[in-house]
Amino acid sequence: MMKKSEEQSFIKYVLLLLSMGMIGFGVIREEHLTVLKKAIKICLECIGVG
Repeated sequence: MMKKSEEQSFIKYVLLLLSMGMIGFGVIREEHLTVLKKAIKICLECIGVG
């Protein structure tokens, strides 16, 4: 059985790898470009230009 600190460390690294995988998947699907387009549109609407 793992100690509490080893268990927390294991969970920390599993979550790190999972988050890196999700970020990589988002980059492959070009989600960052979609978010950028939406952010620009919202900013322009707030200013009153778009």
